[in-house]
Amino acid sequence: MDKKIAFFPGSFDPFTKGHEDIVLRALPLFDEVIVGIGHNANKARYFPIEKMIAWIEETFAGKNVRVIAYNQLTATVANEMGAKFLLRGLRNTTDFEYENSISQVNRHLVQGMETVFLITSPHLAPISSTIIRDLHRYGTNVNEFLPYSIEEK
Repeated sequence: MDKKIAFFPGSFDPFTKGHEDIVLRALPLFDEVIVGIGHNANKARYFPIEKMIAWIEETFAGKNVRVIAYNQLTATVANEMGAKFLLRGLRNTTDFEYENSISQVNRHLVQGMETVFLITSPHLAPISSTIIRDLHRYGTNVNEFLPYSIEEK
């Protein structure tokens, strides 16, 4: 029987407790979750991708989670990695409208590619990477929003 692999794409700049929640809740549903940090040509990264990979790997040490960086179409990469499922978290209806359109395109690109939506846990819904970056940029300690510590040791 094929392994059930979910591909969880995003810019993850940074990877938040909301993202962690989605992965932890997906692990019982799938044999493996691959966190894919995509390159967005329209955005300059705030946190270096190498550090983000290390922080996410540290967060899920010992679990069936892999972390990769990629610079291709998400559905193509997921398919190459053997994933038949794309994993997405939804905080609100705005997220749904956006993600629904993308899921339709991904199904068109890769036959049989399904998107699985998990609703963000209510206490984590207000957290966004954009807000965390802004807080950090202006000197606020943001570790309470992250599953790892970004303070330099």
